[in-house]
Amino acid sequence: MSHEIDTHIMTVGKAKIDNPAIGPYVDDTPVPFYLDAEHGGEDVQGLEGAPVSIEQAGPRSHVYYDPGKTRAAIVTCGGLCPGLNDVIRALVLESYYGYGVRSILGIRYGLEGFIPKYHHDIMELTPRNVSEIHTFGGTILGSSRGPQSSEEIVDALERMNVNILYIIGGDGTMKAASAIQEEIFRRNLHTSVIGIPKTIDNDINFVPKSFGFDTAVDVATSSLRCAHTEAIGAPYGVGLVKLMGRESGFIAAQATLSLNVVNFVLVPEVPFKLEGEGGLLPALEERLKNRSHAVIVAAEGAGQDLLTASGKTDASGNRVLGDIGLFLQKAIKNYFSTKDMDVTVKYIDPSYIVRSVPANTNDRVYCGLLGRNAVHAAMAGKTNMVVARLMDRFVHLPLQLVTRRRRHIDIKSNYWRSVIATTGQRLS
Repeated sequence: MSHEIDTHIMTVGKAKIDNPAIGPYVDDTPVPFYLDAEHGGEDVQGLEGAPVSIEQAGPRSHVYYDPGKTRAAIVTCGGLCPGLNDVIRALVLESYYGYGVRSILGIRYGLEGFIPKYHHDIMELTPRNVSEIHTFGGTILGSSRGPQSSEEIVDALERMNVNILYIIGGDGTMKAASAIQEEIFRRNLHTSVIGIPKTIDNDINFVPKSFGFDTAVDVATSSLRCAHTEAIGAPYGVGLVKLMGRESGFIAAQATLSLNVVNFVLVPEVPFKLEGEGGLLPALEERLKNRSHAVIVAAEGAGQDLLTASGKTDASGNRVLGDIGLFLQKAIKNYFSTKDMDVTVKYIDPSYIVRSVPANTNDRVYCGLLGRNAVHAAMAGKTNMVVARLMDRFVHLPLQLVTRRRRHIDIKSNYWRSVIATTGQRLS
């Protein structure tokens, strides 16, 4: 039944040149993966027990591109995420030292950098000017949101004689990469497009953990610790923390598990109500009466049905969310104003801190391996694909598979059951 998931990886042509990179080499024979909902989401429903054949990442014995005549370009898109600079550094160092590619271009400020009307300069990337960038957060190339013309982007690739495009970004960026690839196919060009999925929300389909997620949880956990300290520092103290997570509450859930001080965790996957039986506010009142303090964590996309929708979208086409943190802060104060309880609410929103810090040790290693495997794939002539880690193996996945849908917490999983057990919350 594995044919129901198309994992075929396209190439720009037959690889005929001996690989100058050090082996051991990997062949193109797909290996079987026995996936569950955690590793394949909705795509593997009904396929339990049946293998899905997926191509492994790594250097091939032959490459398609002649390293001395190859020019690569790197672009980072969307919001910031810990580890972007680490990926850029790995791409440059592996290209330069592993394969002898000497021409590597950095495209400034996302896909805008390809479009002439924005007047963004191109940045030459060398081992010297990327040697220390992993010690900083953000991306040295800058980033932007919003769609750009795939025709104009491919025009720019042709003008610059780019053979390989590495595109780093989230769901929208991978869809843009797919559109760029389609235009390349339409023009019958031999240009590889390799995606490196990036999302701090950890919501890329078929990618169980995206780079930067561990670092984001580390920083988020520090905010929870501060919220707990504030909560216990006052009678009837409430620490309220809003974390990133537009459609998926992985950061909120993981941070909750890591510290074990959260009493209520609210995520987009689970609707909740404020009042009445099973409501958040009565449950909070009971908690405060029993323990005198409480910590609430809300992913930014949680409870949007309780807020007035603006109907607006951002530059990436995502709907503009209402601020669930400020909404809850006001709702808690209003609710307890009619009670004989002097509640103190401390609201913390660490979103920009979470996404802007340098990667931690685990993410730094992960980013390095992603970058190097992306170069191996590109030099072998692979295209229309992303590099990802699946069940502790690095693999090649087609762009169409990872952009099919967003990944969400399975609320029937042992993982979510553990989150609920940690908080002890009983909401409906």
